Amino acid sequence: MTRGAAHGGVSQSAASQHVQEVERRLAVVLFDRGKRPLELTPAGKLYYEFCRDVLRREEEFNRALADLKGAIEGTVRVASIYSIGLSEITRLQEEFTGLHPAAHLSVEYERPEKVYDLVRNDQADLGIVSYPAASREVAAIPWRNEEIQVAVPPTHPFAAAKEVYPADLNGQDFVAFDEDLTIRRELDRFLRSNGVTVNLAMHFDNIQMIKEAVALGSGISLLPARTMQAEIAQGRLVAVRLHAPELQRPVGILHRRRKQFNAATQSFLDLLLAPQPSA
Repeated sequence: MTRGAAHGGVSQSAASQHVQEVERRLAVVLFDRGKRPLELTPAGKLYYEFCRDVLRREEEFNRALADLKGAIEGTVRVASIYSIGLSEITRLQEEFTGLHPAAHLSVEYERPEKVYDLVRNDQADLGIVSYPAASREVAAIPWRNEEIQVAVPPTHPFAAAKEVYPADLNGQDFVAFDEDLTIRRELDRFLRSNGVTVNLAMHFDNIQMIKEAVALGSGISLLPARTMQAEIAQGRLVAVRLHAPELQRPVGILHRRRKQFNAATQSFLDLLLAPQPSA
């Protein structure tokens, strides 16, 4: 209820009152309030599908109207993992606004599993994730492969090296991703396949916290080179090339299958798929 209220730009109290008013008007109960988290009743599921149909018809109407006007306008709802959003969405937003002043880009930053949920439930038009996985409901468009390099603080012995080998990582204090993330599993697999054992110093669920820990001297890490550009420019991190060209992070764009994009969403997708600046 809290998330729904925030998404609609109203208070939680107003959202709850609105739901209660709908229940009174329809003479049904929409939520099973005896369960946590709340679950939809059969009537609630029916009303949910009705609302989705209405929103889809509104999308079709707005798309057709925009075609008649010949202008690209409307809102593009994007859900992105933090590492992509924080490093690049600002630049993309500026480019998109410059191209289409009448369109609006709405961005939500979430963990990977939440990005999939938002796209699957049609709460986001596009999702940006690493290690994209298609499903029966969600399509995945390959976007790019990002080189993974060794992140070290400027005082680390590796900082003066042009390149290090996987074996050089043996015995190093290491700042890792949380175990439930795909990138953690892929990096663990890479280290095992190269016979590398590191000392796990700490782990986090996002790249920003890992970069901070490395900058403070808590250990080294393996991170996509693109995500470290700001800290490198500030002199807080050094990215050292790893002699393992096969180690890359794939990034992709998600959308709900059979979804018809409005003109603004299609234009933003075109912008994403245009040639990107190199890292």
